[in-house]
Amino acid sequence: MASGGAPLPTATQCATKVELSISCENLMDMDVFSKSDPLCALYINTSDSQWYEFGRTEMILNCLNPKFAKRFVIDYYFETVQRLKFCVYDIDNDTYDLSDDDFLGELECTLGQVVSNKQMTRPLLLKNRRPAGRGTITICAEEITDTRVANFEVSARRLDKKDRGTHIYHQVLHRRALNSRGLVTHGNLFMQVVYNNLNPIWRPFRISLRTLCGGDVEKPIKVDCYDHHSSGSHDLIGSFKTTLAEMQTGTHISPAEFECINPKKSMKKSYKNSGVCFGSLYIVEYTFLDYIMGGCQINFTIAIDFTGSNGDPGSPQSLHYISPEGYNEYLAAIWSVGNVIQDYDSKKMFPVFGFGAQLPPSWQVSHEFPVNFNPANPFCSGIEGVVDAYRHCLPQLKLWGPTNFSPIINHVACFARQALQQHVASNYFVLLIITDGVITDMDHTRAAIVEASRLPMSIIIVGVGGADFSAMEFLDSDDKLLQAPSGVVASRDIVQFVPFRNFQRNSVALAQSVLAELPDQVASFFNAYKLKPPNLFNSPFCKSSKQVVA
Repeated sequence: MASGGAPLPTATQCATKVELSISCENLMDMDVFSKSDPLCALYINTSDSQWYEFGRTEMILNCLNPKFAKRFVIDYYFETVQRLKFCVYDIDNDTYDLSDDDFLGELECTLGQVVSNKQMTRPLLLKNRRPAGRGTITICAEEITDTRVANFEVSARRLDKKDRGTHIYHQVLHRRALNSRGLVTHGNLFMQVVYNNLNPIWRPFRISLRTLCGGDVEKPIKVDCYDHHSSGSHDLIGSFKTTLAEMQTGTHISPAEFECINPKKSMKKSYKNSGVCFGSLYIVEYTFLDYIMGGCQINFTIAIDFTGSNGDPGSPQSLHYISPEGYNEYLAAIWSVGNVIQDYDSKKMFPVFGFGAQLPPSWQVSHEFPVNFNPANPFCSGIEGVVDAYRHCLPQLKLWGPTNFSPIINHVACFARQALQQHVASNYFVLLIITDGVITDMDHTRAAIVEASRLPMSIIIVGVGGADFSAMEFLDSDDKLLQAPSGVVASRDIVQFVPFRNFQRNSVALAQSVLAELPDQVASFFNAYKLKPPNLFNSPFCKSSKQVVA
């Protein structure tokens, strides 16, 4: 248990550790008098630089269907494209160099693809990209950093009355301190004092399982109940011992019961107890990877600003001008964010909309039109399909105005609202808005964002060009939750804004900046609504704890 007054740990982090296990089937047999002796080497490439070797499995003798015991533990970052290459060799000698061993095939993928599938089987390929016989490789991912958070409800009845009053407080384990707000702290745990009450109901609290019991739900926990005194000389009323597993048998309606025993009184024949405590561990929070590995899909929608302030696309001064190298800031933003997000959508079909342009043949202004001009099917296949649709539609539009965000926000919010009605964490929606200018419908946009804050949805805004983006920064309410004109306050911050000019030609840094907050937004929303991963028993929590949460 950590000591001191550290803040309560959150259930999610932007980075965690993932363990990869490797197996193969139907490997090519390269040996004449025996079967191949396979080994798998893992290579990593995180920034378009050279591949470097991360590690190797053991060699398995005479086996075409190896299940390697050696596992790889990798730091996982959602906001980064982490490229992996698994190379399988038939080891023929004792040298460390693999270039003189027979190559049995390889697989290139991203860590995002692995964790979103949890178990992924793919064919092995030779260097010329042809199949390596019938050989396949299977990669399994499991989160090994335990970031679970246990939520407790504790109360008591008929506690012993002490001479100096009944100022009761409760703590887990022995070490304690009282801060200026009347909260008892123990490392990362805090609880409030309940005054003048022999039947106290303490406010629900939460603590990480790692801090409380090292992640072991069978590890004993001692709970002490005291009569509190400001002098610090607190009187022990009684104690009980339990485990998280035992507390999980209780529910909010029917909590588990524990007799509160005072050791000094327990020797008396007439003594029964010093009161009864009731407790329940009513939920365990899931991490971002629990949701992703449990089948949650990240649905990615792109909205592109086609207002006149971007300039004539045929002019090199226009933000929509595509250079001979195929570059502009809009395309760079799409590639940077899309390359990360696409690994978390199994279908990789992305709806793309434009706003602020006049459309043929009527040349009326639209603030929500599909860039492929197909309202019945606005989806593009992969990020390559998004780029192709953008390039194709650009010459057919007349850039106009004004710059209205609320129509496209409300459009995506409609689908997020439908997903919320499924009562399971199956879909989360991310809207990427790429824009060059000041918002015209600010009041409507504020109202739309506040409404969307109560839905499984996040908004990323990338500002291109050199305009004044102070209004965008206002929407990204890091310091104070956004308020609608009606006075309604957002339930959470769902907007992340970055100016593209801060990340010129650095796509990795741009993606990291705009996506760093997304894992916590996903996990905190679903946990707040008590929504479980759709495939509950595929999540690392269920695999490690082997129990159903009450």
